[in-house]
Amino acid sequence: MKHLFIGAALALFGLPTLAAEGHAHGFAFGEPAPAAKATRTVEVVLKDIAFEPASLQVKAGETVRFVLINQGQLPHEFNLGDKAMHVEHQKQMVAMQGKIFTAGSQHEGMDHSQMGHGEHGHDGGNTVLLQPGQRGELTWTFRTSAPIEFACNVPGHYQAGMVGPLTIE
Repeated sequence: MKHLFIGAALALFGLPTLAAEGHAHGFAFGEPAPAAKATRTVEVVLKDIAFEPASLQVKAGETVRFVLINQGQLPHEFNLGDKAMHVEHQKQMVAMQGKIFTAGSQHEGMDHSQMGHGEHGHDGGNTVLLQPGQRGELTWTFRTSAPIEFACNVPGHYQAGMVGPLTIE
């Protein structure tokens, strides 16, 4: 049954467009990258309905390693995307809401820093879902200037203000 859920979630969740290089997992604003390629590391703390820092700035062409720490009492996610991507992702998160809050017990013994790269259908490489107290990482190469945000799309969190602008210079 677990494999059925994972397969269904992967089929259901946002399938990214192909990057210019022909790789899956690319978006107009960039693509995932190995941590070793990062030119800068930025720590982002996920609190209950807030991010610290509240906004981020990067340069086009820069590869940034985000170190994510969930200090909140609830599961939170760090998701890179434009407003339309967040709206679509929120619909998908509602469909799997029960799994978000029980993920810790279902995935015991797994490397939770990799959550968000398939276990929950977050296969675009632009999302990490963290349970309370967890740490994770996301490394991203930003391609061109685009109006994007970083957000938590756990149901209700974006609407409550858990979103911030990410400026690509």
